[in-house]
Amino acid sequence: MNKTIYIFYPIIALLFCSSCSSKQKDAKSYLSAAREFYQSGNYESAKLQIDSIKIKFPKAFDEIKEGHMLMQQIRTSENQRNIAYCDSMLQVTNAAIEKAMLAFSLQKDPQYQEIGNYIPKLTPSTQLFTRNTLRSGVSEDGKIYLESIVVGQNIGHRQVRASLSDGIYAETLPVTSDGLNYSFNTIEGRYEIVKYTGKDENGVSNFISVYKNEPITIQCIGRKTISFSLSKNEKEAISQSCELSSLLLERERLKMEKEKSETLLRYLQEKAGEE
Repeated sequence: MNKTIYIFYPIIALLFCSSCSSKQKDAKSYLSAAREFYQSGNYESAKLQIDSIKIKFPKAFDEIKEGHMLMQQIRTSENQRNIAYCDSMLQVTNAAIEKAMLAFSLQKDPQYQEIGNYIPKLTPSTQLFTRNTLRSGVSEDGKIYLESIVVGQNIGHRQVRASLSDGIYAETLPVTSDGLNYSFNTIEGRYEIVKYTGKDENGVSNFISVYKNEPITIQCIGRKTISFSLSKNEKEAISQSCELSSLLLERERLKMEKEKSETLLRYLQEKAGEE
């Protein structure tokens, strides 16, 4: 019986060593695959292979360590690639902004305004108070706004609705904030102006831009409701504002994305220098 035990123990040891060797080989194959994915620029697949080593082979310490070093290289390359992409897209976006700006005039009083507004040239200020209208503008930081102007009537409007002939419509939220809605009287008559920004604008400008080739009716809603049709120039001006806003916001997004990658890259380089 003792002889059987002596024979049995070496067999177990041999099987254990064989199992460890097999697992180590499997871990190396995952690491090798990760390197191949990294070299081909498939960073997500490379990271999945490295994560699999830690999960499936928790005792493959050498491979886990090498995987960690490779992961740092992957993250460095990812951020370098993202910075290059952002730089490329910023060039394209800046060129598009420069072209779009030709249709706008900047209104800004440096004494009172930190941020000015781009106003479409299709809606000159000299025509603002001659009839009911809906005009648009874009702040320098890319935020679009609408302004409804009612001439010669006292309806106390706080909201507008843009409608198509088939009943489809979009409407702003009611504006009650002081400074965003106001009315005044002059010798020529009475005027009401309401400004819709942020969530209050509620996508109305985009609705008008999408359907700019169709007849659009604007309703100014208050104690009473009045209606008027948007002219071709008014619709085109709002569409231009939507495009400029989108471009300016995209430029800010790209700048933030690049800055984030640059910060992460500096961190990885500092960490690599410490190791």
